[in-house]
Amino acid sequence: MKKFLITGFSGFVSRYFIEYLEENEIRAFIKGIDVHHPDFNSGTFKHVKCDFERIDLLDKGKVENIIFEFQPDYVLHLASFSSVAFSWKEPNISFQNNTNIFLNLLEAIRKLNIATRILSVGSSEEYGNVDPVDLPLTENHPLRPVSPYAVARVSQELLSKIYATGYGLDILMTRSFNHIGPHQKDVFVVSSFVKQMVEMKYNGAGANKLIAGDTTIIRDFTDVRDVVSAYYMLLTMGKKGEVYNVCNGKGWTLKDIIEKICDALDIDVEIVPNPGLFRPDDNRAIVGSNEKLRNAVKWAPKYTLEDTLNEMIAYWQKQINMA
Repeated sequence: MKKFLITGFSGFVSRYFIEYLEENEIRAFIKGIDVHHPDFNSGTFKHVKCDFERIDLLDKGKVENIIFEFQPDYVLHLASFSSVAFSWKEPNISFQNNTNIFLNLLEAIRKLNIATRILSVGSSEEYGNVDPVDLPLTENHPLRPVSPYAVARVSQELLSKIYATGYGLDILMTRSFNHIGPHQKDVFVVSSFVKQMVEMKYNGAGANKLIAGDTTIIRDFTDVRDVVSAYYMLLTMGKKGEVYNVCNGKGWTLKDIIEKICDALDIDVEIVPNPGLFRPDDNRAIVGSNEKLRNAVKWAPKYTLEDTLNEMIAYWQKQINMA
């Protein structure tokens, strides 16, 4: 039975990674760590055993104790302040947290000399503003981060490369593009749209006025279930020291997304721009190439955008009816 340490255990992606292991009958022992308790039940699985411990990864002593006691075969590093908007409001907190929690993790593994494979989850935000002629982006494209969050992600990737080449740690990296699905919090843009529009449809809330930021930006959206399958395949088959885009390979404007939700709900909305949701310097278009990932581990996305949006609609219908 392989042992997985998952940081950011209580978050959106972690629950789907655990479900992926269970659904594929992969016997695993998971140690989950987070500053928050999970809001999902991880004790009902047949093939996966989970143990959770609430710790702050900024506490170097506790991190080292966890690594020493658990001796993980794999580390899936999901923990971060993942909001770009938050990084503009609190750049110091965002950068220090996201960089130092990862550094503490690497140092614990290095000092204890444990044979652990680490997946460092990064972001498409690392690419920054790009020329449309360069789309879709490959892993060879230069990194030009344009937010404090993105700078921290680039720093995490550079630390990964240093620890892989300089210290010999078994690390591989992702640049993960936008991922969406049921259970995603409404601080994230697509989940926010779906929640608002479900409330309009069933509660008559908001007078069909959709509060949004810049809806002309283009993003590459992948179902979270496809994302976690890529993470598992990379952990078990990816090449040490390499960086992989995890993406769908298609781009949609946020206005496209809104129209698809409108069609699914059979409603019309008026988009009301909120200046507070516009970022000081936003990436205009981010679409990735997943060719390297496909070739490396024979991965391919299974879920269409429409599939995912329909399931998000059903999720928010249930949440709103229960409220």
